[in-house]
Amino acid sequence: MKLGIMGNGSIVQVALNTFATMPEMDVKAILCRKKSEERTRDLARNYDIEKIYTNMDEFLADPSFDTVYVAVVNTLHYEYSKRALEAGKNVICEKPFATSGKETRELIDLAKEKGCMLFEAVPTRYQDNYALIASLLDQIGPVKMIQANYSQYSRRYDKYKEGVVLPAFDPAQYGGALFDLNIYNLHFVVGLFGLPNQASYFANRGLNGVDVSGTAVLDYGSFKAVLSAAKDSASKPFVILQGEKGTIEVHSMPSEVNNITLTIHGQSTQSIGEDQNDRFNVQFGKIDRILEAKDIDRCFADMEKTYNVMALADELRSQVLE
Repeated sequence: MKLGIMGNGSIVQVALNTFATMPEMDVKAILCRKKSEERTRDLARNYDIEKIYTNMDEFLADPSFDTVYVAVVNTLHYEYSKRALEAGKNVICEKPFATSGKETRELIDLAKEKGCMLFEAVPTRYQDNYALIASLLDQIGPVKMIQANYSQYSRRYDKYKEGVVLPAFDPAQYGGALFDLNIYNLHFVVGLFGLPNQASYFANRGLNGVDVSGTAVLDYGSFKAVLSAAKDSASKPFVILQGEKGTIEVHSMPSEVNNITLTIHGQSTQSIGEDQNDRFNVQFGKIDRILEAKDIDRCFADMEKTYNVMALADELRSQVLE
């Protein structure tokens, strides 16, 4: 994969650490704001990135890469992805993919029109363990209840309590627990079962109204899913799928899908799957293979799942923040 990167934040640093171990990843250029150019030059030297741009048009005109990784603040995902697609580049966009289902549908349609491929960098869907869980659902019988929790005390929360509002807690920047952490829970459940019949969001709101923590309740008719996330408190992460015949438990962040146990009633509990701890390696490796194979069907089947999640997340957010 010949890659150009949009952004230079902490997620880019993590990605570059992984790319350095992946011979199939060839980072050709990076786009940054003028005010962070010097810091980006240090980053480029450390990872042997030849070109730095502060002008988007010049960056997108560079023929040395055909795929763009969009890793900027949430509210710029749509704009940057659209500009890249219009320039004929494939796009891999960080989560949350956009701010609404409407924006997501526009980007999907534009990618098809331009003959480009489009991906959301949400690790769950590319992991073998996630596919394994899908294949084992019949063993636990009809699903009756799903619980998930992804809560981390944000390193920015103390400043937030002092009145310093960074993007992670700015509702105008689509910060908050729903779009940052609960989005992984939504991807986990919606990726397996599609959209619910009804959905509600119950949020603890901070000093500026942002959801510092919250719980989404998804009603699928025959079963319910209760999905919680927090940036103002912490918990051990987990996902539990309860069926009439047994239970599947994920004892890890839903973004990693590791340390899984399968329990069938009347039988012993067994560990299943093989842990994969470098989620960037897994997801970018899979995306590279999809691009190499020109697997358009897989690409846009995945993007329909992204559309469902973004449409649902937008609906849930509107219940408490608008």
